[in-house]
Amino acid sequence: MRGRDDPRADSYLFLSTRPLHILVFLAPLIALYEVGSLLYLTDPASGLVETIRAYRLMAGFFDAFGVGGFFLPGVLIVVVLTIWHLLVRDRWRIDVPVIPLMLLESAAWTIPLLILGQIVVRTMGHPGAPGAPGVAQDAAAAVLAATQGAPPFAALSTPARLTIAVGAGLYEELLFRLVGIALVHLLAVDVLGLKSSVGGWVAVVVSALAFALYHDPVGPGGVEWGALLFFFLAGLFFGGIYLWRGFGIVVVVHALYDIAVLTLL
Repeated sequence: MRGRDDPRADSYLFLSTRPLHILVFLAPLIALYEVGSLLYLTDPASGLVETIRAYRLMAGFFDAFGVGGFFLPGVLIVVVLTIWHLLVRDRWRIDVPVIPLMLLESAAWTIPLLILGQIVVRTMGHPGAPGAPGVAQDAAAAVLAATQGAPPFAALSTPARLTIAVGAGLYEELLFRLVGIALVHLLAVDVLGLKSSVGGWVAVVVSALAFALYHDPVGPGGVEWGALLFFFLAGLFFGGIYLWRGFGIVVVVHALYDIAVLTLL
């Protein structure tokens, strides 16, 4: 860990991976998802809320321990980043230019992922592979928690789709990268005795496979191999960004990709 006297500690590449800057960077997305869920994903008549499956899984985990509350997954992100900041004893100071630079970097990382989706479309010969609107919407619908009486994905408004895209970026990355990679790395290194660097990449591969299966790439005709390949490669891509550039960047890359395919394409 770099000390406070290390000149690199004030660099963009360092500060953009630190918990306080990540928290400030992600706070608007957390608020946007929670407010958007109430405004655009809630049925006023029944009170049912359509939400991200990863979000529902984490909320269910808390419920199993008797801790209820719809906002808990969002609170979890804030608490984890705050505790991390306290443990590493970073300064309570935000370098303001870092935040817009993080957004620009995230946008730049989104472009290769959009290109990857198109490559999969062309090489797998699947006209509705991720990156094309059809399967992109089906994939987004697959990550929604099943709620009886919820409207089909195609019927959702643009603000609702935007909310889903933001939630997928936040809570899928929390589940598969921040939590998933940490758990697999712990198992690989502390139990299996692998080197830390090897354990890190094993964790990336395992989390990418789990990420692909989570998106349920099985259609009426069986496994949709183009979708499975894309989500696995996207999981590897997200895992690599997470290890190299941190949690904040990978969340926004994921969210921007989903925004592009669910609301713009």
